[in-house]
Amino acid sequence: MYLKTKTDSSMKTFLEKFSEADAIVIGAGAGLSTVAGFTYAKERFARYFSDFEHKYGFHDMYSGGFYPYRSPEEHWAYWSRYIYINRYMDAPNPTYRILFDLVKDKNYFVITTNVDHQFQKAGFDKNRLFYTQGDYGLFQCSTPCHEQTYDNEMIIQKMVEAQGYTITEDKELVLPEGTMPKMSVPSSLVPHCPRCGEWMSMNLRADRTFVEDEGWNEVAQRYDAFLKQHRNSRIVFIELGVGMNTPGIIKYPFWRMTAQNPGSFYACVNAGEAFCPEEIADRSLCLNKDINEVLRQMKEHTEKEKKE
Repeated sequence: MYLKTKTDSSMKTFLEKFSEADAIVIGAGAGLSTVAGFTYAKERFARYFSDFEHKYGFHDMYSGGFYPYRSPEEHWAYWSRYIYINRYMDAPNPTYRILFDLVKDKNYFVITTNVDHQFQKAGFDKNRLFYTQGDYGLFQCSTPCHEQTYDNEMIIQKMVEAQGYTITEDKELVLPEGTMPKMSVPSSLVPHCPRCGEWMSMNLRADRTFVEDEGWNEVAQRYDAFLKQHRNSRIVFIELGVGMNTPGIIKYPFWRMTAQNPGSFYACVNAGEAFCPEEIADRSLCLNKDINEVLRQMKEHTEKEKKE
């Protein structure tokens, strides 16, 4: 298999295929949330974690997420901030809302490795969203002793407030002027499994303890049924910000399904990492461009179509 970055299709062809499609499948990776403003280092990291950076010497949120904190109270002080700003705060940029406007009247399904819930917050139908790797908004038993997940919004809010933050009407975290946040939460807020009493953990696919609960399995079946229903249709696969960390979830299946269906079309948008196999290059478009820029082009084209 030879990978190509220059494909035989143009943006015009892609827009035509998008307009004529019987079905749209969006595959989204971390790059989509990055352009939406959910960055995990530099200014945004410093704004919420400068105290942890000063104490422990890590310089990004991912590193802090794996740090072996001295107590569960400190662990949840870090993680409650992490969860709140990446799950319950709105995205700084309108990327997801623009994407929703493009597909809201189409027959679509979304598969994503992102765990920040931004698709649903932008208006996407939750029955058409497959979050394969979990959700920052869910807890599970760390063992796990049972296959169930639990919403965590209320307890996460209590944790960040216990550190001194105020949650504004716009869902921003604000500290009183001249104060620093506490770096621990009360022991009473440390979450424990309601069945076995062990600590709760995030419902994130980090190891074999990841819980695929009833809701996860139901949407997995709906996604599979959608693909089977449209396997011979004019289907467009749109891959946004997907890298090579977990290509077996979105990228490779999109390539395979495009190769198997002559009526399909594959579009990959990822600055610096857009490519596809030579075998499907005649029905593909690889754009090494900013996702926001491409979505704006699509929006302009769609609005022009409506006026004509």
